[in-house]
Amino acid sequence: MASEITKEFIRQIEELISKKNDQALIGLLSEEHPADIAEVIDELGLSDATYLFKLLDSELSAEALLEIDEDDREKILKNLSAEEIADEIDELDTDDAADIISELPEERVTEVISEIEDDDHAKDIVELLRYDEGTAGSLMAKELVKVKETWMVPTCVRKMRSQAQEVRRVHSIYVIDKDEHLIGRLSLKDLLVASAKDRIANIYIPKVDSVHVNDKGEDVARLMQKYDLEAIPVVDDDNVLIGRITIDDIVDLIKEEAEKDYQMAAGITEDIDADDSILDKTKARLPWLILGLVGGLAAASIMGGFEDALLNYPELFFFTPLIAAMAGNVGVQSSAIIVQGLANDNIKGSMVNRMFKEIGLSVINGVILAGMIFVFGFILQYNINISITISIALILVIILASLIGTFVPLILDKKGIDPAVATGPFITTSNDIFGIFIFFYIAKLILGF
Repeated sequence: MASEITKEFIRQIEELISKKNDQALIGLLSEEHPADIAEVIDELGLSDATYLFKLLDSELSAEALLEIDEDDREKILKNLSAEEIADEIDELDTDDAADIISELPEERVTEVISEIEDDDHAKDIVELLRYDEGTAGSLMAKELVKVKETWMVPTCVRKMRSQAQEVRRVHSIYVIDKDEHLIGRLSLKDLLVASAKDRIANIYIPKVDSVHVNDKGEDVARLMQKYDLEAIPVVDDDNVLIGRITIDDIVDLIKEEAEKDYQMAAGITEDIDADDSILDKTKARLPWLILGLVGGLAAASIMGGFEDALLNYPELFFFTPLIAAMAGNVGVQSSAIIVQGLANDNIKGSMVNRMFKEIGLSVINGVILAGMIFVFGFILQYNINISITISIALILVIILASLIGTFVPLILDKKGIDPAVATGPFITTSNDIFGIFIFFYIAKLILGF
């Protein structure tokens, strides 16, 4: 539906807003999906966007609020009173409500929460705000359907109907004991075919996957992906059921992590958007650019130490960028595979086996590429020793770059550092330096200058 939001549609909305034709606006947008409404709001100026947002009923505007670009959402929330924000929060599940409130300035958080009419809803939101970002507790929603093992089937159905009114989607029915401990799950099919005289204790499934409230979000995502779960219950230290995480929250988490890793691989140390200020972009990008500059100066210094080689064999100069580029490319390829493997938790086997595997792969790639270089040198009638120098250096550089790209992310991961920082500028710069040094050192050994 989002693709159907055309410029003409946006123009029509702007015209109706300018004429204050509220009825026409409501009629035009009432059947639209919240994601499409969010797209419309993102395209409008701040005053028009705020006007339109306030015009929508709370249920629709609350859903659209979740879909609006984060920067635009911040601007709109600034133009809403605490009571108006609370009206939106009342329509959202606790996890989504907590996400929105966490974006507010600290001084407004208490004010908004105090305006929420549903005390239980407000209490649940406050509880979620206490959990560290990126943990299962920060991702979970308090809304769920749970039944006690001691209930008879008719009682269970009646209680479920009451609970389901507060839950947007019922993915699973969880079974608890008298102390609220999670002990299993209930199949809807088993409930439907059960006798009215049956107890839940006789028909529930005792096997149920769950996560601890302090588990990392990445671990939760990995577990849900492994078992194809649409939702997973969250328990505390005493195995008490306190919430559930649904697949939509995990998809958002995976997207955010992918964007962060992509930016880190490109040498951007902070989360920035295309519309951020020049100062924010500079702070995010400058550190790695400085690293690149230092690496370039180091490489230039190394070349300066082999000035005689460049004077006697100027052909070496033309192949220096090739050696540096191959070192950087191989290193980034190797590190990207390892980082992806660590993210998916499928790095198996010993470090020694992985080292020999990488060396074998590098030798094969290096020999093939070196052979191509040798043929190229023969066609251009380069000195045979020059071709041998470049070919041997290329093989050694590829092997070293592959090992660096493989083991640096593994070492960082063991030290508790995000291995994504190993990709991009870090690997490229380090391999450039080592690659150029190896190239000229091999040239010195073979050419004898």
